[in-house]
Amino acid sequence: MRFPFSSLAATKLRPALVVATHGEDLIVLGIFSRLRPTLPRATWVKIEDRHAGFARTGLKRTSVLKCEKIAVVHQSVFQRRLGRLPRDLMSQAVAALKRALLLP
Repeated sequence: MRFPFSSLAATKLRPALVVATHGEDLIVLGIFSRLRPTLPRATWVKIEDRHAGFARTGLKRTSVLKCEKIAVVHQSVFQRRLGRLPRDLMSQAVAALKRALLLP
């Protein structure tokens, strides 16, 4: 999908994790493959290419799921389904999303 930059100045085609559906709208989190040498945040989940379930994700390389990068989009913006996040990484994503939303 074309995921918006924070400034809304542009969009970039990138993978996203669907965390909820509401009719034709989806709540998604951005997945980023550019790993900068910054300290990881509590709201990030690293998806390592050496993870046992990595092949099922459909990603090409190690990536970071940034749970603070949330968007609500219409289902029509998706081009295709890449894959599935392994259960253990999905659990980490849920915990990181709670931290991003400041939920207990």
